[in-house]
Amino acid sequence: MLPLMPSLSLPTLALGLALAAVPEPCPLTDASCIPPSVAREFRGMWVASVDNIDWPSKPGLPVAVAKRELLTILERARLSGLNAVILQVRPSGDALYASSIEPWSEYLTGAQGRAPSPRWDPLAFAVDEAHKRGLELHAWFNPYRARHPSAETPQSARHLSRRMPALVKPYGKHLWMDPGEDAVREQTLRVILDVVKRYDIDGVHIDDYFYPYKEKDRRGNTIEFPDSASYARYRFAGGMLGREDWRRQNVDRLVEALYHGIHDVKPWVKFGVSPFGIWRPGFPSVVSGFDAYTELYADARRWLQEGWVDYFAPQLYWSVSSAAQPYPTLLRWWAEQNQYGRHIWPGNYTSRIGDSSRTAWRSAEILAQIDATRAEAGATGNIHFSAKVFLQDRDSIASRVATSAYAEPALVPPSPWMDVVPHEAPKVELRRAARGAWTARLTSADGSVPKWWLVQVRVDSARWVSRVVRGSTRDVPIVAAADRVAVRAVDRAAVEGPMQVLKLRD
Repeated sequence: MLPLMPSLSLPTLALGLALAAVPEPCPLTDASCIPPSVAREFRGMWVASVDNIDWPSKPGLPVAVAKRELLTILERARLSGLNAVILQVRPSGDALYASSIEPWSEYLTGAQGRAPSPRWDPLAFAVDEAHKRGLELHAWFNPYRARHPSAETPQSARHLSRRMPALVKPYGKHLWMDPGEDAVREQTLRVILDVVKRYDIDGVHIDDYFYPYKEKDRRGNTIEFPDSASYARYRFAGGMLGREDWRRQNVDRLVEALYHGIHDVKPWVKFGVSPFGIWRPGFPSVVSGFDAYTELYADARRWLQEGWVDYFAPQLYWSVSSAAQPYPTLLRWWAEQNQYGRHIWPGNYTSRIGDSSRTAWRSAEILAQIDATRAEAGATGNIHFSAKVFLQDRDSIASRVATSAYAEPALVPPSPWMDVVPHEAPKVELRRAARGAWTARLTSADGSVPKWWLVQVRVDSARWVSRVVRGSTRDVPIVAAADRVAVRAVDRAAVEGPMQVLKLRD
């Protein structure tokens, strides 16, 4: 089977087409009518905006240049065989999209609060262009960070640190929203649900920054996060938890609220979390290292065990042969915690390929990690950090996955637990042009617009060619040599409906 070929912008081919004799249905009892199944695997790429890691390449780029860079990333993802992009749109209480709640990000325009000129909306642009290429687009938010050390311009008057300064605490080189404040959780929920309502995103994503990674003072002593006031109010109101358990509860409440809130607005939008790859040292027994449970107050295992995520992407940033953090062993342990059967899509430190460290990886390591993921029955994909390594094609990683691990096309795995109405078999009307080429006009049985069309045609009486087409597309060109056409509607939970198969000739 040839690679899926996403439609970039298929025009309606109305001129020069005439209705041909209606091709007869091809019965599914006939083996020649059954196309091969398309692989199911999540193949994602993180695109980081904080500190201009991936995009934009620097603050204040001309709009045309920023658009061109984003298109280059999306096109590289498609050509590398990926099917999803996770774009950071809220790095530090700011926005790389048009927001009435938070200010424009300086990483986009060069000064926080300054709108792009000419005006454009990067998230709307990214969603549209990703979907043209058959890519999912997930919006990535940092829930608590208020200012990153790389920031250079003053905080906007619209930023939370200026509007409600009591909610934001200086911590080391950062400003951090206090997770113990109900108003902080409400702000994050409001921001994220606003995006869910207004944009056709496929997922909401948060990463491993909950309470901040610990910082030290000049003497090397750990700085305590300054939440004494919010904890004192909790205790005064009758709260009984110790401070560390209270902090974990604060993060738990946000994760649970996001999961339910997102699905209340749009049941088909996936919610994903990418925590630090180790829950606690000793789990499993061979693992040692950083304790995110006590250091970041992230009880990530609980979120998976409670079913508060649609996908879970632990950052397994170690090699397959690591002694203290072996990639396959950690992946297996996380899969064993997944009692609700959610998606497990581990994060991979792909940017370690060819970096400046003495322990830089070769691309073979990432290929081995993909193989290890596929060998784990409880996992169905990977997310690569980050776009830059693919753009630079370090050690030919983009080329190698495109011709090996990701050479065969894949749809994103289905999420059948989502409350989405399934599609019936579509209506397929075939028209033929004077030169003999066919065009398939696609309509869902109930008139709704599916997420994707999966169009498969048989040529040379044996070889099936598959493509994923955006669901809003009406007309799809079919090669003249085709003798079978099979079409399925794929819904927003990535569940395929029944197929309609037509026989053009024997």
